[in-house]
Amino acid sequence: MSSVALDRSRTCLLIIDVQERLASAMPEGPMATLVRNSKILIEAARRMAIPVVVSEQYPKGLGPTVAPIAESLNEIDELTRIEKLDFSVCSAEGFSEAYQRFTSEGRTQWVVMGMETHICVYQSARALAELGAAVHVPIDAVVSRAKHNYRTGLQLAQTCGATLSSTETIVMDLL
Repeated sequence: MSSVALDRSRTCLLIIDVQERLASAMPEGPMATLVRNSKILIEAARRMAIPVVVSEQYPKGLGPTVAPIAESLNEIDELTRIEKLDFSVCSAEGFSEAYQRFTSEGRTQWVVMGMETHICVYQSARALAELGAAVHVPIDAVVSRAKHNYRTGLQLAQTCGATLSSTETIVMDLL
């Protein structure tokens, strides 16, 4: 198997900080694309029994996960919710235990999506890569407030070893 090929029995989906107050600061078009593609990735995870981890950055201040994504998550059998104050989800309380559990099940591939690309997505992708995980970032399921920060986040994630991909490519690879 290719080192970048995804295998549904080895994959986890990580959704980072797609929250109401943060979403309202994002550009409308890219945000709509992120929501649409998040729902596609969540449905693929549901159908293929892929565990999903969803994080929320300081939910008291940034609000809950946006409604369309939260509703899609209701259908997931294996869902781990992480509240965090650090930018990287890997530093959040409860993540290490979840990561160890998934790794012990052979799940070493992570599809990482959410916002913002250059902060929480990048730092989480970097930390996962440092842990030895194979990281895939769908470029059409991440967003930042500014286009240059979006591009910077993708470049940094790739420099750290993440494979840049797209929602459709990821779903077809998992099939």
